[in-house]
Amino acid sequence: MRVLAAIVLVLWATAACADWRGDMHSATLVGEGDFSVFGFRLYRAQMWSERVPIDYDERFALHIIYARGIKRERFVDAGISEIKRLASAPIPADTLERWRADMMQAFVDVGPGDQLSAVYLPDKGVRFYAGDRMTGEFDDPTFARAFFGIWLDPSTRAPTLRRQLLGTAQ
Repeated sequence: MRVLAAIVLVLWATAACADWRGDMHSATLVGEGDFSVFGFRLYRAQMWSERVPIDYDERFALHIIYARGIKRERFVDAGISEIKRLASAPIPADTLERWRADMMQAFVDVGPGDQLSAVYLPDKGVRFYAGDRMTGEFDDPTFARAFFGIWLDPSTRAPTLRRQLLGTAQ
């Protein structure tokens, strides 16, 4: 009985400690920066990768620490809006609705100090975390690239943050 209890305790502790870092093996911090709107800091973003420069052929993670409270619905609306804006061609309505539903599942309301992370999985998709809890995994490489494009696309609304995340800021 003691052996079984010890095994359960080890499994519970391992699961409790599992978070986005477990997906990244030997990743290092590539870059980080703040995102502000009208002078109000919304969050601090970090880009982690095992390879520099960041490449869609390798795993990387975007980790965000929030300075303000934001509702899940606002994340989703802003994300879909940016994905549509950055798309090189119109995205079918049913695809956008599926992506919206996936984001609603994966995102949570946040307050100051809360952390959200997304891990890019090459040729597979994306895995989302709220704190140390996985909130969704989506096997859709097109969605994953569109989502990370919000920060990494050359036409992002935050070009300075993009350069900071990619480690290319002067």
